[in-house]
Amino acid sequence: MNMTEEEIEAEKKEIKSRFQKLLRSMKDRMDKEDRDLIKRAFNLAQDAHAEVRRKSGEPYIYHPIEVARIVSEEIGLGPKSVASALIHDVVEDSDYTLEDIERLFDEDIAKIIDGLTKISGIFDMEVSLQAENFRKMLLTLSDDIRVILIKLADRLHNMRTLESMPQHKQLKIASETLYLYAPLAHRIGLYNIKTELEDLSLKYTEPEVYRDIVLRLKSSQSEAHRYLQDFSKFIKKYLNEEGFDYELKERTKSIYSIRKKMLSQGVGFDEIYDKFAIRIIVNSSPEKEKSDCWRVYSIVTDHFRPNTERLRDWISAPKANGYESLHTTVMGPDGHWVEVQIRTKRMDEVAERGYAAHWKYKEDSSGQSKLDEWINRIREAIENNEGSAVDFVDEFKMNLMADEIYIFTPKGELMILPSSATPLDFSFSIHTDVGLKTLGAKVNGRLVPLNYRLKSGDQVEIITSQKQKPKEDWLNYVVTSKARNNIKSGLKSERKEIAGDGKEILERKLKYIKVKPSKNLINEMVKYFNLKNSTELYYKVGMKIIDNAQLKEFMRDQNQGFYSYLRKRIVGRSKNNLSKTRKKEKESGEKTGDTKFIVFGPDEQEFDYKIAKCCNPIPGDDVFGFITATEGIKLHHKNCPNSVYLQSNFAQRILRAKWVSNKKKEYSSVLVIRGIDTVGLVNKVTQIISNDLHVDIRSINIAGDEGIFEGLITVVVQDKIHLEKVIERLRQIEGVSSVERRFADRD
Repeated sequence: MNMTEEEIEAEKKEIKSRFQKLLRSMKDRMDKEDRDLIKRAFNLAQDAHAEVRRKSGEPYIYHPIEVARIVSEEIGLGPKSVASALIHDVVEDSDYTLEDIERLFDEDIAKIIDGLTKISGIFDMEVSLQAENFRKMLLTLSDDIRVILIKLADRLHNMRTLESMPQHKQLKIASETLYLYAPLAHRIGLYNIKTELEDLSLKYTEPEVYRDIVLRLKSSQSEAHRYLQDFSKFIKKYLNEEGFDYELKERTKSIYSIRKKMLSQGVGFDEIYDKFAIRIIVNSSPEKEKSDCWRVYSIVTDHFRPNTERLRDWISAPKANGYESLHTTVMGPDGHWVEVQIRTKRMDEVAERGYAAHWKYKEDSSGQSKLDEWINRIREAIENNEGSAVDFVDEFKMNLMADEIYIFTPKGELMILPSSATPLDFSFSIHTDVGLKTLGAKVNGRLVPLNYRLKSGDQVEIITSQKQKPKEDWLNYVVTSKARNNIKSGLKSERKEIAGDGKEILERKLKYIKVKPSKNLINEMVKYFNLKNSTELYYKVGMKIIDNAQLKEFMRDQNQGFYSYLRKRIVGRSKNNLSKTRKKEKESGEKTGDTKFIVFGPDEQEFDYKIAKCCNPIPGDDVFGFITATEGIKLHHKNCPNSVYLQSNFAQRILRAKWVSNKKKEYSSVLVIRGIDTVGLVNKVTQIISNDLHVDIRSINIAGDEGIFEGLITVVVQDKIHLEKVIERLRQIEGVSSVERRFADRD
């Protein structure tokens, strides 16, 4: 590019002018040493980028100067951050190394530049690499938030100068900004930057929509301005009468948020009634901030009728990123709704610049903050994540960028969760062990299912049991990455334990039919059942998903002759063979102790059978066997809902059955419990069942209505006598009117 001497001089003058503006923006936040630091950084940047130009044709040095100005003026960071912003591209784009940066400046600035260099090409690859780079970027955030703040400033200036890029690049960069950078700015509390990033992204992703909203805002702005001026006169009058020191600002809803509202509500531009608003900023002392804001709110709502559904109190419960404000919508003169935001000067600074402006990296303060807590949540999410990078980004957006709800513990402590969180999310946020042992939950004193969606203000009490274990369907109930990852870990641990038991069971079954459980045989079984590996095979055996019938079918296909022998042995085994069978079981490691088993037919033969799920008979019950078409013999209770149907339609397939001896085995049974809903009733029930009677609770679901409750409890008992003992003990609880055993409805 050939330039005249005049053009070269004009450029030098412009560079100097821009740098002087940067220095003026730092005037109140730097001493002579800081000024020297920033000048040295500027000189290095000039040297490194001397021959480089941007797509627009401008000298490249304009870019780092403008990024540094955003860091200084719009985010409010200190001299080290400004110096780092000036040289943020030096290592990547020139021959200078990190060692040079550390030698010329210090270790702190070198670390910031290292973090910025690592994430510089974040969106230059395909989706999976973009996501992986985003995860790396967040790792740097958990070490030093200045890296992310400077990166956001860099992205903002790139968006402000996007006109010079080709259209396909504009669309790509704008889409990525909308997907990750704008939500990240919002979550850190940089509301002005977030809003501008969204508006600029819309300008390039939906240019026609953007232009239409801009034109409509301009055409209605003068009228809205006049209306807000008239409305403000009333507000000023009332605030002056009360002696407040305050400032009033008009606020226009962002272009992107108007578009978002039009889409979500299915309405046109003219139907968005809060496009314009006023902000009341009170000059208040720290100890009077909250009371002053509520006094202003009282004055406004005394004179203008509020829409109670539109009150947002982020003063009593600030957002996780530090945002504090009262928002209300009132009916102004001539029947127009007006949004009013009320906050103090300090709160407004946080809202304008983000909580980062007050954080310890302002270089003059220390200590914990809400931003620290959020960064800890990021670190936890990164460390606990075991999925793909794409899954991580999705979970990050869902958990750490979502709107928040405010939940209270039984002792009144406040906890912040993402919207759509459930009692399970709440329990895992208290402690991992609490989450894994969650049996049920009460919200505002009433039992709710674990997939209940919590709302701001809910008070949640978690009911736990030492015998409870995480369940697969819990993954469908949670939205936080902490809960999801802990459930997965718990399931993996339990799965491993079940697989270990399954391996023993399978080997025992194979030995019983005199088949050696060789590696080749196990591999054949894995293929036959279409599984991934032997661990999955053992798990399914342990869970009884692969049962005796399926194993027999496998053996039949493997060896038809042996299967015939096996079938003959099962069907023809008589009472005279029982002693031999028990002896073999003992030799193979099975406990015969006080065994109790079922014998069928007039000859009292022992066959393989399954417990029918419709009635879950237990030892001591009157039972009968039913020969099914595909699943062998099923054992039913004589009072089973299917009993009449089966015996009347399939009499020839009914087998007489009875229990003999004792067997220390566990059986599930469902109890229906009813009564008067008293405080702590569920705790009493779980205490008696789990702790006093040492009975495992599979599930509990109790709901109350108008002081009356009814619920289902699934318990695991040894036999009918054991179950009757549980029922009798539950009937003695104050408030319980009845406890009955429940059979399922007819198939």
